[in-house]
This record gives sequence, structure tokens and C-alpha cells, in this order.
Amino acid sequence: MTELTKVLYTASATAEGGREGHTASDDGRLDVKLSSPAEMGGAGGAGTNPEQLFAAGYASCFHSALKLVAGRMKLDAEGSTVTAKVGIGPLAGSPGFGLTVELSASLPGIEDREQAQQAFDRAHQVCPYSNAIRGNVDVTLTLA
Repeated sequence: MTELTKVLYTASATAEGGREGHTASDDGRLDVKLSSPAEMGGAGGAGTNPEQLFAAGYASCFHSALKLVAGRMKLDAEGSTVTAKVGIGPLAGSPGFGLTVELSASLPGIEDREQAQQAFDRAHQVCPYSNAIRGNVDVTLTLA
């Protein structure tokens, strides 16, 4: 485990009711109803779920890392996008559950595919979400 040299920002959120409840950040900027997906035996209600929240956070964070890396490489990240797909399922040989992640990026401003792949791979080393789950969650990277 690596140690932070300095904490720059701390986010805080509180959940009530689990997957059929409510989650809100302490500053009120995030305030969402939660619903379990029908695929997991839930009602499939109008609320979001932890996997969607994780996917949104990971995609946003990874995109910021990608733009940072591309800028350092003097590459054009304008118009780029990152999509995160987060899967959940039972762990083999365990009563617990685990996650999988598929990250895909589109970098239309970078014509050289090798450079685009290098930026994508480097972003995976920079992104805090990638660093947090490395070795614990299978992450597949796909350059669109």
C-alpha cells in the first residue's frame, strides 16, 4: 500500500437503507435515491445504485487523468470521452461479491493510435480509482 504525502480533499457521504435507500454527500451536492436493479433481484426502481455511482466516479476521474496525461504528452484530448462499465457478481469460492470494470476511451484528436494507447495506459497509472482498485478488481482497457 502506498501512502499519501498529503490529503488534498476529503469527500463524505452517508447512506441509509442500503440498496433500497438514500445517499447524500455532507455538502448536499449529491443527494440520490437508491434502487436495486431487477437483475439483482430488486424492484428496478427509479433510483440509482452503487455500481452506477462507482462507474460515474471512475469514468470522470479517469477522464481527468487522461486529459492530464495527454496534455503532458502534448497530445490533443479535445472531444475525448471515457466510459466505465461496472459489473457485480458473486466471487468464486466465497460468500462475497466482487466487481469488474471495463474502461473504454475515445480520443478523436489523437490520430496516432500508438500515442493514444500510451496516453490511455499512462492514465491508468495516474488515476486514483485505478490505483485504489489495482490488484483487487479486474479492469479491462479498450481504446475505441
